[in-house]
Amino acid sequence: MQYWYEIADPDSIDSPALLVYPERIKGNIQLIKGMVDGHCERLRPHVKTNKMIEVCRMMMEEGIEQFKCSTIAEAEMLALANAKDVLLAYQPVGPKLSRWGKLVQTYPNTEFSCVLDNAVALDKMGAYAAKEQTRFSVYFDIDLGMGRTGVSRAALAGLCDHIDQYPLLTLKGVHGYDGHISNPDVSIRKEEADESYRLLNEAATYLEERYGKVMDKVIGGSPSFTSHALRQDVVCSPGTFVFWDWGYRQRIPEQKFDYAAVLMTRVVAVISPTKICIDLGYKAVASDPPLPRVCFLDRDGIEVLFQSEEHMVLSVSDSQEYPIGTVLYAVPTHICPTVNLYEQVYAIGAGAAKEEWTVIARNRKLSI
Repeated sequence: MQYWYEIADPDSIDSPALLVYPERIKGNIQLIKGMVDGHCERLRPHVKTNKMIEVCRMMMEEGIEQFKCSTIAEAEMLALANAKDVLLAYQPVGPKLSRWGKLVQTYPNTEFSCVLDNAVALDKMGAYAAKEQTRFSVYFDIDLGMGRTGVSRAALAGLCDHIDQYPLLTLKGVHGYDGHISNPDVSIRKEEADESYRLLNEAATYLEERYGKVMDKVIGGSPSFTSHALRQDVVCSPGTFVFWDWGYRQRIPEQKFDYAAVLMTRVVAVISPTKICIDLGYKAVASDPPLPRVCFLDRDGIEVLFQSEEHMVLSVSDSQEYPIGTVLYAVPTHICPTVNLYEQVYAIGAGAAKEEWTVIARNRKLSI
């Protein structure tokens, strides 16, 4: 029996390799649309997970028109894919400010926005806008409890005082990321997501009263999406759903996305009757989670002992079952930084590699 992830001719692909499965990606996109009752305007997927034009276009084909990103390269990738609306969830500072300005001017068919949470950064953007006579759309980034970026509610009025001085800066709304929410207990996650929504909504209400217009509210990632998807007045920005991973399969079991990205690896050494080595070092899979970092598909009794740059040593019940060259398939704990390790991925259909897709936005710079 051939499993859905297996390659009929594995010798056609060198390892380690990242395989993606377009039909499963499409199914995941359709599933997330169903979780917001088909209202694609309530989705702003984060493309930091996939970093590929092909995957972004698959979402556009399903009616998703607005996206979120973390880098200027990801923003340019979206413009190259003809995305209509792109939010950079990162404050442009230093050289990023002029790069951002050039991006906005170079791709007028895409509506770009970025986040701001600091008066100094805001003043620099306002001065740059006046100098270049370029209008910028911005969201105020609100700290929802993660303590990474974002302005507090108490400091919001001061930020407004600054933006009021710059007519070329247009405030569109508020953005908040609640990445600190990750409890596997869905009831606890709901309580935490309710609190993050309260903080974001409080900020939005203040701005609406101050400026007399409705503010967009962009919120959340994957773990809190279960709760935020039920709110009719927010736009949600999960990203991992396109590929899914082992980490979220364990921590967010109520979200029924399919694995759509799989690592292909080979046995490169047989160490002892119960130990083997494969070519899956931490240059090939994200090393931010603790070991084992991967889940081997349909292989019982494998334990990861340790990992180095190009190798992973495994404990197995009988190494004779794993002769040199044996192909194994594994799902990473954290898919987003894993994708970033590969220049190309193989798009698999009917057990064969149909295309190679370039992970174009793994680069920090495209043309701008």
